[in-house]
Amino acid sequence: MAAGPGRYFCTAGRGLEPFLAREVRARLGATEVACVSGKVFFSTGAELGELRKLKSGERLFLLLRKHPPLGVFRNKGKMLHDIISLVTGEPKYLQDVISMWRNLHGSEGREDVSQESQLPLKRKSEEGTNPAAKRQKTEQVRKTVSEECQMEPGERCVVPEESNQDSSTESKASLEDPSKSSGEEPIANEQLSFRVSCRCSGAIAKILTSQEIGRAIGIALMKQFGWWTDLRNPNLEVFVHLNDIYSVVGIPLFRLPLANREYIKAAGLRSTVAWTMASLAEISAGAFVLDPMCGVGTILLEAAKEWPEACYWGVDISDSQLEGADVNIRTAGLMDKIELLKASVKALPLPSESFDAVISDIPFGKKFKITKDIELLPDILQEMERVLCVGGTAVLLLSQDLHKCMDGITRCAEKDSSSATSEGARETAAAKALNVDGNSSLGNGVEGSLLSSRQTRFGSLVPDGVYGVSLGKTDAFIYKYRKTSAAGNW
Repeated sequence: MAAGPGRYFCTAGRGLEPFLAREVRARLGATEVACVSGKVFFSTGAELGELRKLKSGERLFLLLRKHPPLGVFRNKGKMLHDIISLVTGEPKYLQDVISMWRNLHGSEGREDVSQESQLPLKRKSEEGTNPAAKRQKTEQVRKTVSEECQMEPGERCVVPEESNQDSSTESKASLEDPSKSSGEEPIANEQLSFRVSCRCSGAIAKILTSQEIGRAIGIALMKQFGWWTDLRNPNLEVFVHLNDIYSVVGIPLFRLPLANREYIKAAGLRSTVAWTMASLAEISAGAFVLDPMCGVGTILLEAAKEWPEACYWGVDISDSQLEGADVNIRTAGLMDKIELLKASVKALPLPSESFDAVISDIPFGKKFKITKDIELLPDILQEMERVLCVGGTAVLLLSQDLHKCMDGITRCAEKDSSSATSEGARETAAAKALNVDGNSSLGNGVEGSLLSSRQTRFGSLVPDGVYGVSLGKTDAFIYKYRKTSAAGNW
Protein backbone atom coordinates (compact mmCIF):
# COMPACT_ATOMS: atom_id res chain seq x y z
CA MET A 1 0.00 0.00 0.00
CA ALA A 2 1.40 3.37 -0.94
CA ALA A 3 2.07 5.82 1.84
CA GLY A 4 1.74 9.59 1.70
CA PRO A 5 4.67 11.81 2.67
CA GLY A 6 5.55 11.19 6.30
CA ARG A 7 8.07 12.43 8.81
CA TYR A 8 10.33 9.75 10.30
CA PHE A 9 13.40 9.22 12.40
CA CYS A 10 15.69 6.23 12.52
CA THR A 11 18.17 5.37 15.24
CA ALA A 12 21.77 4.61 14.28
CA GLY A 13 24.92 3.42 15.96
CA ARG A 14 27.30 6.21 16.91
CA GLY A 15 29.29 7.23 13.85
CA LEU A 16 26.84 5.72 11.35
CA GLU A 17 24.55 8.78 11.18
CA PRO A 18 26.09 10.21 7.96
CA PHE A 19 25.89 6.83 6.25
CA LEU A 20 22.24 6.50 7.20
CA ALA A 21 21.61 10.06 5.98
CA ARG A 22 23.11 9.17 2.62
CA GLU A 23 21.10 5.94 2.48
CA VAL A 24 17.69 7.50 3.13
CA ARG A 25 18.36 10.03 0.37
CA ALA A 26 19.49 7.41 -2.13
CA ARG A 27 17.07 4.60 -1.25
CA LEU A 28 13.96 6.52 -0.19
CA GLY A 29 14.36 9.83 -1.99
CA ALA A 30 14.16 11.45 1.44
CA THR A 31 14.08 15.19 2.00
CA GLU A 32 14.51 17.39 5.11
CA VAL A 33 17.31 15.09 6.26
CA ALA A 34 18.89 16.13 9.55
CA CYS A 35 21.03 14.33 12.11
CA VAL A 36 21.60 14.38 15.83
CA SER A 37 23.72 11.96 17.78
CA GLY A 38 22.20 8.51 17.34
CA LYS A 39 19.27 9.59 15.12
CA VAL A 40 18.51 10.70 11.57
CA PHE A 41 15.30 12.63 10.82
CA PHE A 42 13.80 12.73 7.32
CA SER A 43 10.63 12.98 5.25
CA THR A 44 9.61 10.49 2.58
CA GLY A 45 6.60 9.08 0.78
CA ALA A 46 8.21 5.65 0.39
CA GLU A 47 6.15 2.50 0.75
CA LEU A 48 6.53 0.07 3.64
CA GLY A 49 8.56 -2.39 1.57
CA GLU A 50 11.13 0.29 0.76
CA LEU A 51 11.32 1.44 4.37
CA ARG A 52 12.15 -2.12 5.41
CA LYS A 53 15.24 -2.09 3.17
CA LEU A 54 17.23 0.43 5.22
CA LYS A 55 20.51 -1.28 6.12
CA SER A 56 22.49 1.19 8.23
CA GLY A 57 19.71 2.03 10.71
CA GLU A 58 18.55 0.29 13.88
CA ARG A 59 14.90 1.16 14.65
CA LEU A 60 12.55 3.18 12.45
CA PHE A 61 9.85 5.48 13.88
CA LEU A 62 7.08 7.71 12.67
CA LEU A 63 7.94 11.07 14.22
CA LEU A 64 5.32 12.50 16.54
CA ARG A 65 7.32 15.32 18.12
CA LYS A 66 10.86 16.71 17.98
CA HIS A 67 11.39 19.36 20.63
CA PRO A 68 14.29 21.10 22.40
CA PRO A 69 15.21 19.71 25.83
CA LEU A 70 12.52 20.35 28.41
CA GLY A 71 13.05 22.62 31.38
CA VAL A 72 14.01 20.97 34.65
CA PHE A 73 12.05 22.02 37.74
CA ARG A 74 11.85 20.87 41.32
CA ASN A 75 8.11 20.56 40.83
CA LYS A 76 7.59 17.06 39.41
CA GLY A 77 4.00 17.83 38.56
CA LYS A 78 4.98 20.65 36.20
CA MET A 79 7.64 18.56 34.55
CA LEU A 80 5.23 15.67 34.01
CA HIS A 81 2.66 18.09 32.58
CA ASP A 82 5.21 19.36 30.03
CA ILE A 83 6.23 15.83 29.10
CA ILE A 84 2.64 14.66 28.66
CA SER A 85 1.99 17.67 26.43
CA LEU A 86 4.70 16.44 24.07
CA VAL A 87 2.55 13.38 23.39
CA THR A 88 -1.05 14.52 23.79
CA GLY A 89 -0.77 18.28 23.20
CA GLU A 90 -1.96 17.98 19.58
CA PRO A 91 -4.60 15.21 19.55
CA LYS A 92 -5.47 15.69 15.87
CA TYR A 93 -1.85 15.33 14.80
CA LEU A 94 -1.42 12.24 16.98
CA GLN A 95 -4.47 10.66 15.34
CA ASP A 96 -3.08 11.55 11.90
CA VAL A 97 0.23 9.85 12.71
CA ILE A 98 -1.58 6.75 13.92
CA SER A 99 -3.70 6.77 10.77
CA MET A 100 -0.50 6.84 8.70
CA TRP A 101 0.87 3.98 10.80
CA ARG A 102 -2.27 1.96 10.04
CA ASN A 103 -2.13 2.77 6.33
CA LEU A 104 1.52 1.79 6.07
CA HIS A 105 1.02 -1.53 7.78
CA GLY A 106 -2.32 -2.68 6.45
CA SER A 107 -2.41 -6.40 7.19
CA GLU A 108 1.37 -6.61 7.74
CA GLY A 109 1.40 -5.03 11.19
CA ARG A 110 0.42 -8.14 13.08
CA GLU A 111 3.26 -10.16 11.57
CA ASP A 112 5.84 -8.09 13.42
CA VAL A 113 3.82 -8.32 16.62
CA SER A 114 3.53 -12.09 16.50
CA GLN A 115 7.26 -12.57 15.87
CA GLU A 116 8.38 -10.44 18.79
CA SER A 117 5.72 -11.72 21.16
CA GLN A 118 6.77 -15.37 20.97
CA LEU A 119 9.35 -15.10 23.76
CA PRO A 120 7.18 -13.08 26.17
CA LEU A 121 4.30 -15.50 25.67
CA LYS A 122 6.58 -18.43 26.37
CA ARG A 123 7.85 -16.75 29.52
CA LYS A 124 4.28 -16.10 30.61
CA SER A 125 3.45 -19.78 30.16
CA GLU A 126 6.44 -20.80 32.26
CA GLU A 127 5.47 -18.37 35.01
CA GLY A 128 1.99 -19.83 35.06
CA THR A 129 3.38 -23.24 36.01
CA ASN A 130 4.94 -21.81 39.17
CA PRO A 131 2.19 -20.18 41.29
CA ALA A 132 4.53 -19.45 44.20
CA ALA A 133 6.93 -17.51 42.01
CA LYS A 134 4.04 -15.65 40.45
CA ARG A 135 2.65 -14.63 43.86
CA GLN A 136 6.11 -13.49 44.99
CA LYS A 137 6.52 -11.39 41.87
CA THR A 138 3.09 -9.82 42.38
CA GLU A 139 4.03 -8.80 45.91
CA GLN A 140 7.27 -7.26 44.68
CA VAL A 141 5.35 -5.25 42.08
CA ARG A 142 2.92 -3.93 44.68
CA LYS A 143 5.74 -2.86 46.99
CA THR A 144 7.52 -0.89 44.27
CA VAL A 145 4.53 1.21 43.15
CA SER A 146 5.53 4.87 43.45
CA GLU A 147 3.66 7.11 45.90
CA GLU A 148 3.82 9.95 43.36
CA CYS A 149 1.57 8.00 41.02
CA GLN A 150 -1.88 9.13 42.16
CA MET A 151 -4.56 7.22 40.30
CA GLU A 152 -8.27 7.48 39.80
CA PRO A 153 -10.39 4.95 41.74
CA GLY A 154 -10.26 1.56 40.09
CA GLU A 155 -6.91 2.19 38.37
CA ARG A 156 -3.58 0.81 39.47
CA CYS A 157 0.00 1.10 38.29
CA VAL A 158 1.88 -1.84 36.91
CA VAL A 159 5.64 -1.67 37.19
CA PRO A 160 7.35 -2.96 34.01
CA GLU A 161 8.58 -6.53 34.26
CA GLU A 162 11.87 -5.63 32.59
CA SER A 163 13.93 -2.49 33.16
CA ASN A 164 17.52 -1.39 32.63
CA GLN A 165 19.11 0.23 35.64
CA ASP A 166 21.87 2.33 34.10
CA SER A 167 22.73 5.96 33.42
CA SER A 168 20.34 6.00 30.48
CA THR A 169 17.41 4.05 31.83
CA GLU A 170 14.67 2.70 29.62
CA SER A 171 11.38 1.23 30.76
CA LYS A 172 8.15 -0.03 29.34
CA ALA A 173 5.54 1.36 31.69
CA SER A 174 1.81 0.86 31.51
CA LEU A 175 -1.43 0.72 33.45
CA GLU A 176 -4.08 -1.89 33.79
CA ASP A 177 -7.20 -0.81 31.96
CA PRO A 178 -10.06 -0.63 34.48
CA SER A 179 -12.58 -1.44 31.76
CA LYS A 180 -11.07 -4.91 31.43
CA SER A 181 -12.13 -5.95 34.91
CA SER A 182 -15.55 -4.36 34.63
CA GLY A 183 -16.29 -5.73 31.19
CA GLU A 184 -16.89 -2.25 29.77
CA GLU A 185 -15.71 -1.30 26.29
CA PRO A 186 -13.12 1.52 26.06
CA ILE A 187 -14.74 4.81 25.14
CA ALA A 188 -12.75 6.00 22.12
CA ASN A 189 -12.82 6.23 18.38
CA GLU A 190 -9.55 4.33 18.06
CA GLN A 191 -9.69 0.90 19.72
CA LEU A 192 -5.99 0.37 20.42
CA SER A 193 -3.83 -1.38 22.95
CA PHE A 194 -0.51 0.29 23.65
CA ARG A 195 2.57 0.53 25.80
CA VAL A 196 4.91 3.42 26.55
CA SER A 197 8.68 3.00 26.27
CA CYS A 198 10.66 5.80 27.86
CA ARG A 199 14.37 6.44 27.76
CA CYS A 200 15.54 9.24 30.01
CA SER A 201 19.04 10.58 30.69
CA GLY A 202 20.80 13.76 31.72
CA ALA A 203 19.38 16.41 34.06
CA ILE A 204 15.78 15.28 33.73
CA ALA A 205 16.69 11.74 34.85
CA LYS A 206 17.86 13.17 38.19
CA ILE A 207 14.31 14.35 38.90
CA LEU A 208 12.09 11.75 37.26
CA THR A 209 12.54 8.06 36.49
CA SER A 210 11.61 6.49 33.19
CA GLN A 211 8.89 4.51 34.97
CA GLU A 212 7.29 7.65 36.41
CA ILE A 213 7.28 9.33 33.02
CA GLY A 214 5.94 6.29 31.18
CA ARG A 215 3.24 5.77 33.78
CA ALA A 216 2.07 9.39 33.59
CA ILE A 217 1.93 9.31 29.78
CA GLY A 218 0.06 6.02 29.89
CA ILE A 219 -2.62 7.44 32.17
CA ALA A 220 -3.03 10.50 29.96
CA LEU A 221 -3.46 8.41 26.80
CA MET A 222 -6.01 6.16 28.47
CA LYS A 223 -8.06 9.10 29.67
CA GLN A 224 -7.86 11.12 26.47
CA PHE A 225 -8.28 8.39 23.87
CA GLY A 226 -9.73 5.41 25.72
CA TRP A 227 -6.86 3.13 24.75
CA TRP A 228 -5.94 0.22 26.98
CA THR A 229 -2.46 -0.96 27.88
CA ASP A 230 -0.77 -4.23 27.00
CA LEU A 231 2.89 -4.73 27.90
CA ARG A 232 3.34 -7.99 26.01
CA ASN A 233 1.50 -7.67 22.73
CA PRO A 234 0.21 -4.13 22.12
CA ASN A 235 -1.11 -2.79 18.84
CA LEU A 236 1.35 0.07 19.00
CA GLU A 237 4.14 1.50 21.11
CA VAL A 238 4.73 5.14 22.06
CA PHE A 239 8.45 5.84 22.35
CA VAL A 240 9.73 8.83 24.34
CA HIS A 241 13.40 9.82 24.51
CA LEU A 242 14.38 12.72 26.76
CA ASN A 243 17.89 14.04 27.33
CA ASP A 244 19.88 17.28 27.56
CA ILE A 245 20.00 17.68 23.75
CA TYR A 246 16.46 17.01 22.54
CA SER A 247 13.04 15.56 23.35
CA VAL A 248 11.71 13.08 20.80
CA VAL A 249 8.42 11.17 20.62
CA GLY A 250 7.72 8.55 17.98
CA ILE A 251 5.83 5.40 17.09
CA PRO A 252 7.95 2.41 15.99
CA LEU A 253 7.07 1.34 12.49
CA PHE A 254 8.25 -2.24 13.04
CA ARG A 255 8.31 -4.28 16.22
CA LEU A 256 11.72 -5.79 15.39
CA PRO A 257 14.79 -3.62 14.69
CA LEU A 258 15.84 -3.21 11.08
CA ALA A 259 19.29 -4.44 12.13
CA ASN A 260 17.85 -7.89 12.93
CA ARG A 261 18.55 -9.73 9.68
CA GLU A 262 16.48 -12.88 9.28
CA TYR A 263 19.22 -14.50 7.19
CA ILE A 264 21.91 -14.21 9.88
CA LYS A 265 21.76 -17.25 12.16
CA ALA A 266 25.33 -17.22 13.50
CA ALA A 267 25.94 -13.76 14.93
CA GLY A 268 29.14 -11.87 14.26
CA LEU A 269 29.90 -8.23 13.50
CA ARG A 270 26.91 -5.90 13.83
CA SER A 271 25.06 -6.01 10.50
CA THR A 272 24.80 -2.21 10.24
CA VAL A 273 28.58 -1.79 10.57
CA ALA A 274 29.17 -4.63 8.09
CA TRP A 275 26.86 -3.00 5.53
CA THR A 276 28.53 0.38 6.05
CA MET A 277 31.96 -1.12 5.39
CA ALA A 278 30.68 -2.74 2.21
CA SER A 279 29.15 0.55 1.07
CA LEU A 280 32.57 2.21 1.34
CA ALA A 281 34.20 -0.45 -0.85
CA GLU A 282 32.54 0.87 -4.02
CA ILE A 283 31.51 -2.61 -5.23
CA SER A 284 30.53 -2.71 -8.90
CA ALA A 285 28.97 -5.40 -11.09
CA GLY A 286 31.45 -8.17 -11.89
CA ALA A 287 33.86 -7.14 -9.14
CA PHE A 288 35.77 -9.70 -7.08
CA VAL A 289 35.53 -9.01 -3.34
CA LEU A 290 37.56 -10.67 -0.60
CA ASP A 291 37.22 -10.85 3.17
CA PRO A 292 40.49 -12.53 4.27
CA MET A 293 39.37 -12.86 7.91
CA CYS A 294 35.69 -13.49 7.27
CA GLY A 295 34.59 -15.12 10.55
CA VAL A 296 30.91 -16.04 10.19
CA GLY A 297 30.69 -14.01 6.99
CA THR A 298 28.58 -11.02 8.08
CA ILE A 299 30.39 -8.53 5.83
CA LEU A 300 30.11 -10.83 2.83
CA LEU A 301 26.41 -11.44 3.51
CA GLU A 302 25.61 -7.74 3.70
CA ALA A 303 27.62 -7.00 0.58
CA ALA A 304 26.18 -9.86 -1.48
CA LYS A 305 22.62 -8.98 -0.50
CA GLU A 306 23.06 -5.36 -1.57
CA TRP A 307 25.40 -5.84 -4.57
CA PRO A 308 24.53 -9.32 -5.94
CA GLU A 309 26.27 -8.86 -9.30
CA ALA A 310 29.73 -9.24 -7.74
CA CYS A 311 31.69 -12.37 -6.76
CA TYR A 312 32.65 -12.87 -3.11
CA TRP A 313 35.34 -14.92 -1.38
CA GLY A 314 35.72 -15.50 2.35
CA VAL A 315 38.88 -16.84 3.99
CA ASP A 316 39.39 -17.91 7.60
CA ILE A 317 41.69 -20.24 9.51
CA SER A 318 39.02 -21.36 11.99
CA ASP A 319 36.82 -24.37 11.19
CA SER A 320 34.11 -23.23 13.61
CA GLN A 321 33.97 -19.77 12.06
CA LEU A 322 33.74 -21.21 8.56
CA GLU A 323 30.94 -23.52 9.71
CA GLY A 324 29.03 -20.51 11.02
CA ALA A 325 29.64 -18.67 7.75
CA ASP A 326 28.36 -21.66 5.78
CA VAL A 327 25.15 -21.74 7.84
CA ASN A 328 24.59 -18.03 7.23
CA ILE A 329 25.30 -18.28 3.52
CA ARG A 330 22.88 -21.17 3.10
CA THR A 331 20.20 -19.42 5.15
CA ALA A 332 20.58 -16.33 2.97
CA GLY A 333 20.47 -18.41 -0.22
CA LEU A 334 23.83 -17.05 -1.40
CA MET A 335 25.66 -20.31 -2.08
CA ASP A 336 26.23 -19.27 -5.70
CA LYS A 337 27.59 -15.85 -4.69
CA ILE A 338 30.06 -16.55 -1.87
CA GLU A 339 32.98 -19.01 -1.87
CA LEU A 340 34.67 -20.05 1.39
CA LEU A 341 38.29 -21.09 1.78
CA LYS A 342 40.27 -22.26 4.80
CA ALA A 343 43.65 -20.51 4.89
CA SER A 344 45.81 -18.13 6.91
CA VAL A 345 45.51 -14.42 6.18
CA LYS A 346 49.32 -14.27 6.47
CA ALA A 347 49.71 -16.49 3.39
CA LEU A 348 46.64 -16.25 1.18
CA PRO A 349 46.63 -18.95 -1.57
CA LEU A 350 45.34 -16.38 -4.05
CA PRO A 351 46.95 -14.66 -7.08
CA SER A 352 48.38 -11.18 -6.73
CA GLU A 353 46.15 -8.31 -7.84
CA SER A 354 43.13 -10.60 -8.22
CA PHE A 355 40.53 -8.71 -6.17
CA ASP A 356 38.86 -5.34 -6.72
CA ALA A 357 38.00 -4.86 -3.06
CA VAL A 358 39.23 -6.22 0.27
CA ILE A 359 36.94 -5.74 3.28
CA SER A 360 37.80 -7.09 6.70
CA ASP A 361 37.15 -6.83 10.42
CA ILE A 362 40.58 -7.35 11.97
CA PRO A 363 39.81 -9.16 15.26
CA PHE A 364 42.81 -8.91 17.55
CA GLY A 365 42.70 -10.26 21.07
CA LYS A 366 39.75 -11.14 23.25
CA LYS A 367 37.20 -8.31 23.29
CA PHE A 368 39.53 -6.01 21.32
CA LYS A 369 42.38 -6.05 23.85
CA ILE A 370 45.92 -5.68 22.55
CA THR A 371 47.92 -8.93 22.49
CA LYS A 372 51.11 -10.09 20.82
CA ASP A 373 48.98 -10.57 17.69
CA ILE A 374 49.60 -6.90 16.90
CA GLU A 375 53.04 -7.92 15.66
CA LEU A 376 51.30 -9.77 12.82
CA LEU A 377 49.47 -6.70 11.53
CA PRO A 378 52.16 -5.55 9.03
CA ASP A 379 52.27 -9.02 7.45
CA ILE A 380 48.49 -9.15 7.23
CA LEU A 381 48.26 -5.72 5.64
CA GLN A 382 51.01 -6.54 3.16
CA GLU A 383 49.17 -9.70 2.09
CA MET A 384 45.92 -7.77 1.63
CA GLU A 385 47.82 -5.22 -0.44
CA ARG A 386 49.30 -7.99 -2.59
CA VAL A 387 45.97 -9.52 -3.65
CA LEU A 388 44.32 -6.12 -4.29
CA CYS A 389 44.18 -4.76 -7.83
CA VAL A 390 45.65 -1.37 -8.66
CA GLY A 391 42.83 1.14 -8.19
CA GLY A 392 41.09 -1.25 -5.81
CA THR A 393 39.73 -0.37 -2.39
CA ALA A 394 40.55 -1.82 1.03
CA VAL A 395 38.14 -1.21 3.93
CA LEU A 396 39.34 -2.35 7.35
CA LEU A 397 37.78 -2.27 10.81
CA LEU A 398 40.32 -1.71 13.57
CA SER A 399 39.80 -1.72 17.31
CA GLN A 400 40.43 1.41 19.34
CA ASP A 401 43.69 0.00 20.68
CA LEU A 402 44.96 -0.92 17.21
CA HIS A 403 44.04 2.54 15.99
CA LYS A 404 46.18 4.07 18.73
CA CYS A 405 49.11 1.85 17.78
CA MET A 406 48.83 2.52 14.05
CA ASP A 407 51.59 5.13 13.85
CA GLY A 408 54.07 2.73 15.41
CA ILE A 409 53.64 0.08 12.72
CA THR A 410 53.13 2.11 9.56
CA ARG A 411 54.97 4.60 7.39
CA CYS A 412 53.77 8.19 7.54
CA ALA A 413 52.08 9.63 4.49
CA GLU A 414 54.18 11.71 2.12
CA LYS A 415 54.47 15.41 2.92
CA ASP A 416 52.39 16.43 -0.08
CA SER A 417 49.43 14.50 1.32
CA SER A 418 49.56 16.19 4.72
CA SER A 419 47.14 18.85 3.54
CA ALA A 420 44.46 16.14 3.48
CA THR A 421 44.05 16.65 7.18
CA SER A 422 42.98 20.26 6.77
CA GLU A 423 39.39 21.22 7.38
CA GLY A 424 38.62 21.78 3.71
CA ALA A 425 40.13 18.48 2.62
CA ARG A 426 38.25 16.62 5.32
CA GLU A 427 34.96 18.07 4.15
CA THR A 428 35.77 17.13 0.54
CA ALA A 429 36.71 13.59 1.55
CA ALA A 430 33.56 13.23 3.61
CA ALA A 431 31.36 14.40 0.76
CA LYS A 432 33.10 12.02 -1.63
CA ALA A 433 32.98 9.00 0.66
CA LEU A 434 29.38 9.58 1.70
CA ASN A 435 28.11 10.97 -1.60
CA VAL A 436 26.52 13.89 0.24
CA ASP A 437 25.73 17.01 -1.74
CA GLY A 438 26.63 20.47 -0.50
CA ASN A 439 23.02 21.31 0.32
CA SER A 440 22.52 18.48 2.79
CA SER A 441 21.69 19.37 6.38
CA LEU A 442 23.75 16.99 8.47
CA GLY A 443 23.49 17.55 12.20
CA ASN A 444 26.13 18.99 14.50
CA GLY A 445 29.17 16.79 14.84
CA VAL A 446 28.24 14.35 12.09
CA GLU A 447 31.18 15.35 9.90
CA GLY A 448 33.36 14.50 12.89
CA SER A 449 32.95 10.82 12.08
CA LEU A 450 35.66 11.43 9.48
CA LEU A 451 38.61 11.70 11.84
CA SER A 452 41.17 14.48 11.60
CA SER A 453 44.00 12.36 13.03
CA ARG A 454 47.14 11.99 10.92
CA GLN A 455 46.50 9.38 8.24
CA THR A 456 49.18 6.87 7.27
CA ARG A 457 49.82 4.72 4.22
CA PHE A 458 50.60 1.01 3.91
CA GLY A 459 53.00 0.64 1.01
CA SER A 460 50.91 1.43 -2.08
CA LEU A 461 47.67 1.78 -0.06
CA VAL A 462 46.83 5.48 0.17
CA PRO A 463 44.34 6.59 2.86
CA ASP A 464 40.91 7.66 1.63
CA GLY A 465 39.05 8.17 4.92
CA VAL A 466 38.91 7.14 8.57
CA TYR A 467 35.58 6.87 10.39
CA GLY A 468 34.94 6.41 14.08
CA VAL A 469 32.06 4.02 14.86
CA SER A 470 30.59 2.36 17.93
CA LEU A 471 30.49 -1.40 18.45
CA GLY A 472 28.35 -1.11 21.56
CA LYS A 473 30.61 -1.31 24.58
CA THR A 474 33.70 -0.31 22.65
CA ASP A 475 34.68 2.01 19.82
CA ALA A 476 36.29 1.09 16.53
CA PHE A 477 37.56 2.76 13.36
CA ILE A 478 36.85 2.05 9.72
CA TYR A 479 39.91 2.73 7.54
CA LYS A 480 39.48 3.12 3.80
CA TYR A 481 42.49 2.80 1.46
CA ARG A 482 43.00 2.83 -2.29
CA LYS A 483 45.82 1.00 -4.05
CA THR A 484 47.73 3.39 -6.31
CA SER A 485 50.57 1.26 -7.70
CA ALA A 486 51.49 -2.35 -8.39
CA ALA A 487 54.41 -2.63 -5.98
CA GLY A 488 54.19 -1.84 -2.28
CA ASN A 489 57.00 0.11 -0.63
CA TRP A 490 57.50 -1.39 2.82
